[in-house]
Amino acid sequence: MSQAVAPAETPTAVIDRIALVLDAFDGPGRLTLAQIVRRTGLPRSSAHRMLERLVQLRWLRRSGRDYELGMRLVELGSLAVQQDRLVRAAAPLLCELHRATGLVVHLAALDGPDVVYLEKIGDPTFPTRVGARQPAHCTAVGKAILAYAEPDAEVDLQVRKTRYSIASSSQLAVELAKVRAHGVAFEREESMLGFGCVAAPIGSSGEAVAAVSVCGPLNRMMFDQRLTAPVRMTAMAIWRNVEDGPQRVAPTLQPLRALRPSRPEPRATVQYA
Repeated sequence: MSQAVAPAETPTAVIDRIALVLDAFDGPGRLTLAQIVRRTGLPRSSAHRMLERLVQLRWLRRSGRDYELGMRLVELGSLAVQQDRLVRAAAPLLCELHRATGLVVHLAALDGPDVVYLEKIGDPTFPTRVGARQPAHCTAVGKAILAYAEPDAEVDLQVRKTRYSIASSSQLAVELAKVRAHGVAFEREESMLGFGCVAAPIGSSGEAVAAVSVCGPLNRMMFDQRLTAPVRMTAMAIWRNVEDGPQRVAPTLQPLRALRPSRPEPRATVQYA
């Protein structure tokens, strides 16, 4: 009578374990084997074997006993971003929007309940980065996209970034209705205290495949036509580029000379321009 042979680990299971290890590096800095084991829940021996193989493939880099993301992932990630049609179509327009407003400009897309930043132009010290994720309902770019998403779009309202984050489906519904009515989304300290954003959806009429925003300290933000107009103009121009191919001439946006510290309006009386 032959003994039963344990089934080999399936390719899908192997991929899942690799993804689990790579996801542990979601953030700056290096990780030790113990930290990776703690974050992934994998057996120490399995994690160690997998880490060493990923180092050989240049997906990870080992420095002493610490591990960090390797150059191969950087190369692949950079290639993916550069080849992305949306990013290429948006690039010159994002630079023009930054030049005109002096604010940090983001291009973002929806991924599950989060938005992922595809591009960032402006102050490198601003607390966002390309590839970072934020709960969609806590951001202006997220609300701009969710306003045109399917009714069953994934949203995790239990996640709150600040005390101002949207916390109920009724509150979110009101916000998204305003976006559909006015074509622009606002954020006031909902993802980061002290900061605000103005965003517009990118896509054909009645849909949004991405969004563009300008962000900055709350006392530099203006929630009226001075920012909503250039942001919406940029969003429309990006979509034209996506449909027709990059244009040689970006829309001319005049620098906002009036950008100066101002007293924020009361939160309860935010007006959509």
